[in-house]
Amino acid sequence: MSDTPATASDLAPSASSDFSSALQAMQEMNPDSLLHRMQIEIVEGTPDRVVGRMPVAGNTQPYGLLHGGASVVLAETLGSVGAALHAGPDRIAVGLDINATHHRAARAGTVTGTATAVSLGGTLACYEVVITDEQDRRICTCRITCLIRDAAPGA
Repeated sequence: MSDTPATASDLAPSASSDFSSALQAMQEMNPDSLLHRMQIEIVEGTPDRVVGRMPVAGNTQPYGLLHGGASVVLAETLGSVGAALHAGPDRIAVGLDINATHHRAARAGTVTGTATAVSLGGTLACYEVVITDEQDRRICTCRITCLIRDAAPGA
């Protein structure tokens, strides 16, 4: 990990870099982020599709069920990564809107989120995120919209 924060141009892969290096740059921006705290592992990513996993353990509400907010954090993380990959060098993606419908509870194991691009434009990127349990049952459906803008000078 570097003491120097990653810049917006580090977030989007160029023709010579790959998803892994772009993801590493995002993770190094803030090693104390929710991505780390909630043990989210991003396993696949392109601007069109991002897949990640998160353990239920440690991300529950008092009844021992996966916290709905944890599902939303997973969804926002995946959609934001996709939007950042879409944004390209010298641009950033910031969350603008998110909503979630919780379909069923998860008590143990790992949940997997798949963010699929709905619309990728010059200023907005919208993703549908489907979160499933280990039996491939839908736990939650989210939609996230990110604003894409130029990075602040010197950022």
